Amino acid sequence: MNEEKKPEAPVPVRTLFGALAALFCLTALTIWVAHQDTGAFRLATALTIAAAKSCLVLLVFMRIRQAGRAVVTAFIITLLVLAAFIGLTFFDVLYRRI
Repeated sequence: MNEEKKPEAPVPVRTLFGALAALFCLTALTIWVAHQDTGAFRLATALTIAAAKSCLVLLVFMRIRQAGRAVVTAFIITLLVLAAFIGLTFFDVLYRRI
């Protein structure tokens, strides 16, 4: 019952501000891409940028790297299921006849 855990090392302030700057840059890139006429690639580009931002938040701010193996495994399985649902939705819309 008396488990001794090592206190987690705090994330350096430089890393936090670097992640914040990267999030601002990715947000600006999202806005810029939204105003470009890229046709069918607009949605894929926006989703890719959103995925990069979410990974950055999870890795730096939520410290998923320091979490236990079960948390990381559950997170990866969740991402795979989400990717499957999004992919199946795209295939449904792609081959739908009007």
